[in-house]
Amino acid sequence: GFFQSYAVEVDIKDASNATCLYADWMMRFLITYESNNGDYKTTTLNLSSSVTHNGSVCGNDTQAAVVAVQFGEGHSWSINITKTNETYQGDFITLTYNTNDTAVFPDAKRKGPVTVLVKDPLHPVQLNTVFVCHSSYFVEGENVTQIFWNVTVQAFVQNGTVSKKESRCPADTPTSAPTVPPTTSNVTTASTTTLAPAPTSAPVPVENPDTGNYSLKSGNKTCFLATVGLQLNVSQDKPHLININPKTTVADGACGNTTATLKLNDGNSTLIGF
Repeated sequence: GFFQSYAVEVDIKDASNATCLYADWMMRFLITYESNNGDYKTTTLNLSSSVTHNGSVCGNDTQAAVVAVQFGEGHSWSINITKTNETYQGDFITLTYNTNDTAVFPDAKRKGPVTVLVKDPLHPVQLNTVFVCHSSYFVEGENVTQIFWNVTVQAFVQNGTVSKKESRCPADTPTSAPTVPPTTSNVTTASTTTLAPAPTSAPVPVENPDTGNYSLKSGNKTCFLATVGLQLNVSQDKPHLININPKTTVADGACGNTTATLKLNDGNSTLIGF
């Protein structure tokens, strides 16, 4: 599927009504769960249009800052952010999803809230600096893939004003290699045909996408093979074609007894799940 999600903005004020913690980001979750018949299925949990941020706190030298949001039918997400003399850094991320939400988990064997705790993989950020990451990045743990993009966050804001000084994630730097999340997937890139140089006056659109070879492993055995060229036709204000480039696309997923899931991320906030 080609998924869309809502953005979240959290602006926490201190006792003097000055901003002490600011965050604006988009996220979604891919969750693998056991169904009533014993199969393992992967579903997508998106943010709803109505999000609350109860439990978010400013933090100080001895207490962690917290960004906490609640959404949908009993789902919640939070991150603790700690501070040193010079930097701040995410500590751990907590996701609680509720399998009683039948729209997302229509046939879940386990009913009720499930909590997943993972370490935040991002590096420390200098104080009085805002962290920005437009590219998507993944956090894996306990059958859940958390995907984040268009992230802007600053903890321990000074003087109530979000800084104009930015710390960008490596994926946003044009000269850096694509960020590859930890995975057991074995990804091979497709061979491409060399095309004649396009005229300098105008670029020639690519009509057909390059073919990619993607595979997943379960232990030492290959359990999923796909050879496919992918093009998305997204119709919003006007039709927009997106070719998925196998050279920059990361494959991930899981194989169950009767189901398998392949997830492809091209590094440009485009996520496709089969």
